[in-house]
Amino acid sequence: MEEPRQRHQRIVLVPCPFQGHINPMLQLGSILHSKGFPITIAHTQFNFPNTLNHPNFNFLPIVDGFSNCNVSSVNFIDVISGFNSNCRAPLQELMAQMMEAKEYQDEITCIIYDEYMNFAEAVANYLKLPSIILSTSSATNALSFHTILQLQKDSHISTQDSMSVELVPELQPLRFKDLPISNFNNIEDLLQLIAKAHETRMSSAIILNTMNCLEQTSLVQLQQRCRVPLFTIGPFHKIAPATSSSLMEEDNSCIAWLDEQMRNSVIYVSLGSIASMKKKELAEMAWGLANSKQPFLWVVRPDQTDGSEWKESLPDGFKEAIGESGCIVKWVPQKEVLAHSAVGGFWSHCGWNSTLESICEGVPMICQPFFGDQRVHTRYLSQVWKIGMEWENNLGRGEIERAVRKLMVDREGEDMRQRAMELKEKIDVSMKEGGSSYNSLNELVDYILSL
Repeated sequence: MEEPRQRHQRIVLVPCPFQGHINPMLQLGSILHSKGFPITIAHTQFNFPNTLNHPNFNFLPIVDGFSNCNVSSVNFIDVISGFNSNCRAPLQELMAQMMEAKEYQDEITCIIYDEYMNFAEAVANYLKLPSIILSTSSATNALSFHTILQLQKDSHISTQDSMSVELVPELQPLRFKDLPISNFNNIEDLLQLIAKAHETRMSSAIILNTMNCLEQTSLVQLQQRCRVPLFTIGPFHKIAPATSSSLMEEDNSCIAWLDEQMRNSVIYVSLGSIASMKKKELAEMAWGLANSKQPFLWVVRPDQTDGSEWKESLPDGFKEAIGESGCIVKWVPQKEVLAHSAVGGFWSHCGWNSTLESICEGVPMICQPFFGDQRVHTRYLSQVWKIGMEWENNLGRGEIERAVRKLMVDREGEDMRQRAMELKEKIDVSMKEGGSSYNSLNELVDYILSL
């Protein structure tokens, strides 16, 4: 008689379907798979990943009610709310089918879900499964949400505060304008979304893609406000086996171009997968980079400006003016780019993935945040870790030229580069045996096994 196959404790992951959220969730899946857990990814049909890039995972497509839609700070809240309204019933049905299937040999031990996808917690509660939150941003950003809710409760925050330069007493050095509610059209809707997400949470733990050496103070305060264990097992991208979860095709030709450049000479420019700008602003960026006389690798997405084809978005005469000193592509393998010895600076929107990837390679930054947690990270990069320059002026080519040269050539940039390398070394230590991230990962595995 054939012996029954050994049963394993399967984990179901529910990512939020945007690039900055998909990456850390799939990286977490790879980390947990390497620890022996079978992994199922329950993913919206919107932005559904290429499963061929992830042969170790099973995938469940969740019907979400969305077709192709462009997401920005303008409609981000509506899209997230739509997922939480539309996806609970389809996920619940899929999960129930999994649990009832006779041929299904693995027991589902828990659901790990992105903090924005709180419908997954309701499904876990209905099916009597433990759930764990993945916070894909910084601990400081998570802490700011708790503070925002308290400020709202005490009537100490309003729509008028969103651009105030006054310091938030509980979150110094953050100003009100740095809170992750700025640059949204309807702050009241966002506050309601945040409140709903936190009020309904009954999850048993929170996983964070961060390190004690980077956010010790914020983590202590966050633990005081949370009644569940916190597992700080970052940086995910350094611990997980290398795989690509990019929603856009990466142009690897830029690596050969970088190979021809001098050490620390290139400024890498990428403003993420969502941010958009006017054609005039793009032109000022172009001429500012050209006039800096520094080699640059610039990501210009086809959808980065409105109403233009990709090549048409660049100003006339620009490509001829820069010659071989600039490399312009639609998307890059960012982790490989930042790890390249030629890259000496990163002009970024300061999403958490980009921020971590830059710090982990000792690369200082020019910070140009757009919305959400990007302003939180910008403030910490410039005021706490002191490895970034905060961009607060209008995009003018003269200011851009001076900022690039300050980062890449001047003593101020060299000092930031030295501090960034010191942070990189501390993070490297945290991942080694006995380090905080190494220990926290082992504790997470033991915790899941105990559920």
